[in-house]
Amino acid sequence: MIEVIGIRFRKAGKIYYFDPDGRQIIKGSHAIVETARGVEYGLVIKGNTFVPEESIIPPLKKVIRVATEEDARLEEENKVKEKEAFSICLEKIQRHKLDMKLIDVEITFDHNKLIFYFTSDGRVDFRELVKELAAIFRMRIELRQIGVRDEAKMLNGIGICGRPLCCATFLGDFQPVSIKMAKEQSLSLNPTKISGICGRLMCCLKYEEEVYEELNKKLPNVGDIISSPDGTGEILSTNVLMQLVKAAVRKKENDPPTIAFYSVDEIQVIKAKKAKKQQYTEEVRDYYEE
Repeated sequence: MIEVIGIRFRKAGKIYYFDPDGRQIIKGSHAIVETARGVEYGLVIKGNTFVPEESIIPPLKKVIRVATEEDARLEEENKVKEKEAFSICLEKIQRHKLDMKLIDVEITFDHNKLIFYFTSDGRVDFRELVKELAAIFRMRIELRQIGVRDEAKMLNGIGICGRPLCCATFLGDFQPVSIKMAKEQSLSLNPTKISGICGRLMCCLKYEEEVYEELNKKLPNVGDIISSPDGTGEILSTNVLMQLVKAAVRKKENDPPTIAFYSVDEIQVIKAKKAKKQQYTEEVRDYYEE
């Protein structure tokens, strides 16, 4: 086991581990640490704690110091400079007529680097833009192209559920989401109903996927022939969460069918309908193609 603290540099960003170097650093305080991008100011999400060595990616860098009031003041000044840099860069982009959308600006705590995040449909030749920005700010300039999900995470917004976006409030990393998850949960495959404001599949489809997979294992498929307390019949529909099936059953072969609901414990599959591979329309496949 090794002693670490967890630090986050952006809201809902990934948590990085650092060596407290013998200090007791409490959750909610700020610390100055060295990262691959330079010296940065971060929020302590996890105080001193012990984690298995295999969960750490070496080398584990040490905390430089606990942030002081002066550090906090410098961080606030950096926020103001980031807004100024955003306005200047936006003006330069328009003047050069570059096909790119500026999303955010970040300056490292030690003023070693200025990072501009942008989105674009293709490659952008921004060499002249970088030269002009370097001449203005007198520091290293990095233009980083990001995807639509990262754009939504940085800008935040309101999802179709009426709440702030998950990615911008508490999700540290993006998890893979597939159309199969929507199918497992019996959701519409209409892209407008299962997409977030980023245009990709909603992250929340992942939250209950394991539960739905487990519950679906216990349910028969639509079209299966079953035996029930009221006779033999065919499954018309299923309710995953309530673990119920709707079936048309007959006491005898020539009796008219009766529609009834049964729990999975009350029925037994006699003949399973041959599973068909789920076919998605070309429109849906193209819509979610990365």
